[in-house]
Amino acid sequence: MDFAFDARTEELRERLLAFMDEYVYPAEPVAAEQRARLASPWDTPAVFGELKAEARRQGLWNLFLPDAEHGAGLTNLQYAPLAEITGRSPHLAPMATNCAAPDTGNMEVLAQFGSEEQKKQWLEPLLAGEIRSAFAMTEPEVASSDATNIETRIERSASGGGADEYTVTGRKWFISGAMNPDCKVFIVMGKTDPDGTDPRRQQSMILVPRDTPGVEVRRAMTVYGYEDHDHGGHAEVVFDGARVPAANLIGEEGTGFAIAQARLGPGRIHHCMRLIGMAERAVELMCRRAVGRTAFGKELAAQGVVQNWIADARVTVEQLRLLVLKTAWLMDTVGNRGAHTEIQAIKIATPRAVVRILDDAVQLHGAGGVSQDFPLAELWAAARTLRLADGPDEVHQRSLAHRELKKYAGRS
Repeated sequence: MDFAFDARTEELRERLLAFMDEYVYPAEPVAAEQRARLASPWDTPAVFGELKAEARRQGLWNLFLPDAEHGAGLTNLQYAPLAEITGRSPHLAPMATNCAAPDTGNMEVLAQFGSEEQKKQWLEPLLAGEIRSAFAMTEPEVASSDATNIETRIERSASGGGADEYTVTGRKWFISGAMNPDCKVFIVMGKTDPDGTDPRRQQSMILVPRDTPGVEVRRAMTVYGYEDHDHGGHAEVVFDGARVPAANLIGEEGTGFAIAQARLGPGRIHHCMRLIGMAERAVELMCRRAVGRTAFGKELAAQGVVQNWIADARVTVEQLRLLVLKTAWLMDTVGNRGAHTEIQAIKIATPRAVVRILDDAVQLHGAGGVSQDFPLAELWAAARTLRLADGPDEVHQRSLAHRELKKYAGRS
């Protein structure tokens, strides 16, 4: 395994680091000031458009997509250090470079499974950053950690004119990005065959435009009190008999579960890549605070407990980065299925460890750490949420343990 950065990765890293220093970090307070003056908190501050235009001008655009036809054509191993850099400003940098979830996963789905018509109507404007999208899977009435529980119905019928249609009925929540007025389409997961014998063939995915009659974006769900305006919020969405053409089905009936798994594999590693960037920013903020603050007659940097926090954080970040790079390398060389154990391992380990680093950083900053004057509290909330997103820790632990135990079945 060779994790050294190749020439293209190194060149992109240097350009992206410069972009962060020159444009992204200075834009953080500007975005907050502009948002306070907007007519709606869900409107997009003007500085976002400026950042996107500059990122595109510099060729720092769609870096996540390995498909060279539609994206930058980078491998997972090449993209990993770039995603880490954008993770240092997770509410601005991914959006600025058109590498923000849930659009990234939706673009991957459309690029891999979408029809030519679907690609033209939805993928092309997403790739251009002209619209946003949302992925509607999680439901409030069932344990959505088990996707076979999903109750939303996607039923085929004929319209009054005889054309084939699907009717979508169900209630979703924590649908990221849905509050943003630029969110124009949902990829909805629901059941087309709820009585099918194979629970993993009951689900399908379908495209539902936001302006479809019967679609109601009901409210924003807060995350530890944050509404995540820059991300587009996390909405409760009701589909009340929303009718769309049969051509909006992605792939075939019964392939929704498989498409979801294909979507979530890259999504999980992208989250972990960005989490490492969040941890690096926390370490930087801890060090700056430690050398610039005095308590009880000496710098915080001289306090043993502070030194322990910083040392432990550095060791943890290095461990996590190596595991993520190994996972990226395996995904590139043996595919997502061959890297299943490692994908689950990073999904378990990274959010947990980064939450701890951020918690120590908050502690070091005292009251400031839980305030809006530093990014730490919001970063902590985002990292803690990722212990649930894309499958909670316990689901991945269960699956990973079964795989390990299977190696020893029948040996005792």
